[in-house]
Amino acid sequence: MSDQNIHKAGFTSSGIAGGSLASSMMSEEARASGGGVHSGGPTATLQELGARSSAHSTGFTSSGISDGSHAAQMMSQEARSHGGGTPRGGTTSTVQSI
Repeated sequence: MSDQNIHKAGFTSSGIAGGSLASSMMSEEARASGGGVHSGGPTATLQELGARSSAHSTGFTSSGISDGSHAAQMMSQEARSHGGGTPRGGTTSTVQSI
């Protein structure tokens, strides 16, 4: 995963770019949750990575999630909270796919 892809999707250091994939994700996530974007969700996580330009250093890479990284911890926590599997469309899978 590259910081360039995150920025192209509209997650930037100055916020979410209007008319972008990021703004569509934010809108969809807010509708699904009843009006807000939750901390730790896909949109918030990607925006944090975009603002810091730090996707690769957190363990999200083009060859998968790096062992022992922040991304690995995130994936493990999400899997535990969902009974052992990382859900499709969840935070970890969404961030890794971008």
